[in-house]
Amino acid sequence: MQASMQASMQAPSTAIDFERFRLRRFLESLPPEEFQRHEAAIDLADIASVLEGNPRAVLFEHAGPEGLPLAGGVCGSRARLAAAFDSTPQQVVHAVMQRLRTRQEVVDIDPALAPVRQVVLQGDAADLTRLPVNLQHALDGAPYISASTDYVIDPASGWTNIGVRRLMLRGRRETGIDLLAPSDLRAIYEGHVRRGEPMQVAFVVGSHPIDHVAATMRVPMDELSLLAALRGAPLPVVKCLTSDIRVPADAEYVIEGVIDAAGYTEEEGPYGEFLGYYGAVKRNPVFRVTAITHRRDALFQTATISGRSIGRSDTAQLNSLRAEVVMWRALETAVREVHAVYASPAAGGALNARVAIRQRVPGEARNAIAAIFGCLANVKHVFVVDEDVNVYDDEQIDWALATRFQANHDLVVQSGMRAMPIDPSIGPERTWSKAGFDLTLPFLRPGETRRIDHRLAEPPTYSSAGLQPAKTVEQALAQGALYFEQLMALLGSRDGREIVLALDALRQTGRLVRDEEGRYALPAKQGKQ
Repeated sequence: MQASMQASMQAPSTAIDFERFRLRRFLESLPPEEFQRHEAAIDLADIASVLEGNPRAVLFEHAGPEGLPLAGGVCGSRARLAAAFDSTPQQVVHAVMQRLRTRQEVVDIDPALAPVRQVVLQGDAADLTRLPVNLQHALDGAPYISASTDYVIDPASGWTNIGVRRLMLRGRRETGIDLLAPSDLRAIYEGHVRRGEPMQVAFVVGSHPIDHVAATMRVPMDELSLLAALRGAPLPVVKCLTSDIRVPADAEYVIEGVIDAAGYTEEEGPYGEFLGYYGAVKRNPVFRVTAITHRRDALFQTATISGRSIGRSDTAQLNSLRAEVVMWRALETAVREVHAVYASPAAGGALNARVAIRQRVPGEARNAIAAIFGCLANVKHVFVVDEDVNVYDDEQIDWALATRFQANHDLVVQSGMRAMPIDPSIGPERTWSKAGFDLTLPFLRPGETRRIDHRLAEPPTYSSAGLQPAKTVEQALAQGALYFEQLMALLGSRDGREIVLALDALRQTGRLVRDEEGRYALPAKQGKQ
């Protein structure tokens, strides 16, 4: 690996702020509507019920009999993800894309100075059952470590790959790990299995939301550099104790170990999946712990995954943001003018996508549908609207579907596509049908204006732009055909009923006509049309 590809450097640790991207600091920076502090002692058995559907991130100061601090639901709202990027819910996609364009350094830290190496546990001391790991869903096979991000070195490129994985406790130093879904980690692991080699991996638990966003991205680069770019700051890393894998030096916990070379040998699951249903018991590999390191005052983390309020879960919100970044990038090459994109968290953050565009040439709505079908394997339904529809507003999308869609010519269906196995609606063929809904109004060619029955009804603004004030309705109409709103504006009326009477007087004497738009006008010989 060339040094330029690694974008790594040695630097004095005094130049790095190890607290800036700490999980606890992020939580304590949140406003009250986004953050709940639970100071009383709580059993691990009660954690899940507090987090289910909770609109706020929760910091449990004394979880389990050990009284360890535990954070949950950290990434479970758009507002919190936006706060992580110093942005707003509507602009966070642009903030992410902007940061991806700016390179940041990866800085190697002396292990003696790395906060995550303040406590080192090996041998019998590296005990997973001493961590505050809770049962999340009623039928889960065991407590799961659910907020872990995995770090592994790809032998083919030498790059570090970062992902998101769950770990089912199987004992003090052993877990199951789900590696069935297509992923970079699965591909790397299967290469190790073919060579008969265990795969070294490190799991980071207790991370800033930006680190979780980075773990969901798929960008062809060393993903330590990707993480640094998304942070918008140099990334301090430290080499693991039992492998050459480098992880963030400012993390809370690192669980080091190997995934068994035997392959898919042990039962893992059931587990509440991010679509709200359980994933069945599967055959998966086994992960074995070699070391655990953490800060002295480390904060453990659990992620919300499933349940009846999946729109408020960590997984759905992270999926949504990742999907929107992918969609926006694809749409930039497929259509001319993208106004907004939104992947609905209520559909797991990937299955239902919404796009608002301004069509500059006929057919761009279909281009947008095709682009989203192609760029997101997990998208199932795509809704394309005009720029006057707010993609974040469920009511407006429902209205557009009701009034701008005819199934016989506005529905695009593509079948035989790769499916998500945990979707209970798929049939025996194990593939998906994808549907695109063109919810746009008929295309306007240059010089054409939208018919009044295709225009959005909104409250009056009483604009008189380009017109002269008048003392009478007849003087106003001498300037041309006018809407009733314009008449009120020109005459300075704050009522309108006196204008009704004046129009009626003109009508009674044959001096009033109306055009197809409903505007009032004087007959052609009296006023310009």
